[in-house]
Amino acid sequence: MDESTSALAAAIGGRVRLERQSRGWTLDGLADAAGVSRRMLVNVEQGAANPSVGTLLRISDALGIGLPSLVDSPQPRPVTVTRSGKGAALWTSIKGGRGVLVAGTQSPDVVELWDWTMVPGDRLDSEAHAAGTKELLQVREGVLTVVVGGEPHVLEAGDAISFPGDVAHAYANEGSGPVAFSMAVFEPGVGSSPHQEGSGA
Repeated sequence: MDESTSALAAAIGGRVRLERQSRGWTLDGLADAAGVSRRMLVNVEQGAANPSVGTLLRISDALGIGLPSLVDSPQPRPVTVTRSGKGAALWTSIKGGRGVLVAGTQSPDVVELWDWTMVPGDRLDSEAHAAGTKELLQVREGVLTVVVGGEPHVLEAGDAISFPGDVAHAYANEGSGPVAFSMAVFEPGVGSSPHQEGSGA
């Protein structure tokens, strides 16, 4: 991991540990609730892992706080400004693509704003998110293929799409040039039905 990635991983790990301990949960309890391995959770808390967005979503949902809270200050502020280049890069590809979380709201109704770039050959397969999740995106540059429930949709610059995020979906750059797009994710009711330690929920 490079320096900025290491710093982000350490910040996320510290926040996960703080949230887990404030609930009196064990590592095993949170791992069970999130559906991740204990080893993965230990690595996340130690800042030794660069977990997938899906893994972070499962952990944040289990804690009932939403993904933006894992990368933001523990103390909510009425106004949060993210300066250019200072968002949390939570997805990177070997070829140089990036998915950056640039803004987000607190639970219970979590909204995330992402800035994505994908180079030719990049693809992200995403598992179904929590029930009721919605995604909206607009392509700013290039041609993006969005696959929702197995059906591909090809979007060119200026095109937009909205779809349920609670089904399997994927984003892919199958063209010859770079793709840039903005994406918003709405996840309602995060934390409205708190998980109990070891419930396996």
